[in-house]
Amino acid sequence: MSTGATKISIYERPLEDPLVHLPRSTVLDFRKGQIIYHADQPASSIYLVINGRVKVCRQADPDLPVVVDIYRRDDFFGEGALIGLTRRGEEATALEGTQVMSWTSAEIEDVLLRRPRLGLALIQMLVQRSLEFSQRIVSFSADNTARRLARSLLRLADRMGERTDDGSVHVLPFTHQLLSQYVGTSREIVTHYMNQFRRDGYLRYSRKGMDLYADALADWLRTTA
Repeated sequence: MSTGATKISIYERPLEDPLVHLPRSTVLDFRKGQIIYHADQPASSIYLVINGRVKVCRQADPDLPVVVDIYRRDDFFGEGALIGLTRRGEEATALEGTQVMSWTSAEIEDVLLRRPRLGLALIQMLVQRSLEFSQRIVSFSADNTARRLARSLLRLADRMGERTDDGSVHVLPFTHQLLSQYVGTSREIVTHYMNQFRRDGYLRYSRKGMDLYADALADWLRTTA
């Protein structure tokens, strides 16, 4: 969903849309908490979210899964299939009732032969993703936990939020446990800073979702740099 904010593109030309070049695939349904693929499964298919949200994790430590990213409608995930990994090394789980389409690597290769611009679209998507991951790595190394959490909330709001009449951005609910795995800390520390941000007027949250005053939180990030 769009936040309603006007964005200035950093790209000199519009990005190619992979969906323009891919044929429709069978829609698969997953219930909340159901695993779509797991770490030891060969990477044979790339997926597209049709409805719902998907969490992709890497298990660096048995007790400390790290959220690679959260994907929503029109997002691709499982791109490791494009290079034929013998095992995924990551796990994808439906965060709610979710529908996805999938294409095997062989199907992607077949489409590429007929529609070469799909290759450009996929390269652009992967480069864009790499840039975003690089920014997160910089934040992990340079920011304290409060700033990492603030940046994460702003990114999630930008990607998945909807602007409301009072100027806040409404985002569907994320548990503090999920946010802790995304930020790289404990649930207790995330709860501490979420309560602090709420007391300072940067957000409101409940089981129904979160309302984030993104402009104010962005200003806080700039002034505490």
